Amino acid sequence: MREKRTAIEPLDAAGLQIPYHFRCPISLELMSDPVTVCTGQTYDRASIESWVATGNTTCPVTRAPLTDFTLIPNHTLRRLIQDWCVANRSFGVERIPTPKQPADPSLIRSLLNQASSGSNPVHNRLAALKRLRGLARDSDKNRSLIASLNARGVLLSILFDESSSSDSAELSYESLAVLSMFPPSDLECAAIAADQGRMGYLVSLLFHPTSIEVRVNSAALIEYVVAGTKSSEMRAYISNSDEIFVGVVGILTNPVSYPRALKVGVKTLFALCLNKQHRHRAVAAGAVDALIGRLSELEKSDCERALATVELLCRVPQGCAAFGAHALTVPLLVKTILKVSDRATEYAAGALLSLCSASEGLQREAVNAGVLTQLLLLVQSDCTERAKKKAQMLLKLLRDSWPEDSTGNSDDFNCSDGWKVERRVKRQQIDRLLLVNIDRRNAMGRGELDLTT
Repeated sequence: MREKRTAIEPLDAAGLQIPYHFRCPISLELMSDPVTVCTGQTYDRASIESWVATGNTTCPVTRAPLTDFTLIPNHTLRRLIQDWCVANRSFGVERIPTPKQPADPSLIRSLLNQASSGSNPVHNRLAALKRLRGLARDSDKNRSLIASLNARGVLLSILFDESSSSDSAELSYESLAVLSMFPPSDLECAAIAADQGRMGYLVSLLFHPTSIEVRVNSAALIEYVVAGTKSSEMRAYISNSDEIFVGVVGILTNPVSYPRALKVGVKTLFALCLNKQHRHRAVAAGAVDALIGRLSELEKSDCERALATVELLCRVPQGCAAFGAHALTVPLLVKTILKVSDRATEYAAGALLSLCSASEGLQREAVNAGVLTQLLLLVQSDCTERAKKKAQMLLKLLRDSWPEDSTGNSDDFNCSDGWKVERRVKRQQIDRLLLVNIDRRNAMGRGELDLTT
């Protein structure tokens, strides 16, 4: 497939000349959102905003003072650029999208006032919240503007309004949807965490009977609160509940869960599992089946976080036993090594180390799944030092666990001469790698390997 281009370098390299007046004078790239400043010069919005944000108060081209920082969209030029892109699509040029204009601060204030006014009809308040959510989705700049106007305070007051009518519930759900895009401040997180009624309400929304979106938004806010609460005692208090784990795991196991639902579910479960004393509650809630079942569907960053959660749960007896009993755990972890990312490899190796340390049967299963080759490659790769340390410990554990004349039902454990030779070669490779890495650590003055709890 031909690569689509909008930047000047690829376009010039393809022999396509960009009209001079289509280029931003600052970036020299094709403009995607041309705006005109008070001097009459036109720039790409992102470039001129960056210019002004760094403290410059003059026009980059004319050097005249910018007496007014209002940016006026140049719709005519933008349409000409779009037409030019369409005309040159055979060169791989992608048509620039029509940009959405930034929200006006006065509009945001008006919407917040309408939403917070108790005397305003409910349908008007709902409409204001929905408009606010739409603006927040449009751009990072809009979200920054909304956050700067004390939107979180207004939205939190609507969310936790103690009225029990169906209308107030709809307002609460809509305010929650907007809040899910705005992480609360540390003070707001502490206030929510310390209020048993508010936390109880958020947990109850994890079980909303008809709306998966309400459940996901509630989980997102819970994750913000847990991550933003500095007190370890308060974080432990939040996670000291079977309900909260059941609700979060339910999002992961819900058949209609969509990518954002999985992302939020994994993030929230990870945040809750950082508290060691309550990890057994996650296991009891079904986190093992949920994580193993969804692992192959997750995007890179979510897969990393899910594997980190697996490693955390494998460090408690209940989690280690549950993952060890799942038929897909070891094969999936072995397959993940060196496949997703350095972090994913580190977490997978850490989980395998915990599992294999607990059971000789899982050691044999890991060897059958091909973990030896993966670990040998890992130790010699450019992966993280922590990943290599875990791999070295796992190699040593597996190496010591193989008697010379071991047998098994698997083809990998038969007593044929070929297998004995292969096993001997692999053990020699492991011994050499372990000795090399021990010598290297001693030369660098390193101590014993350190694994976090």
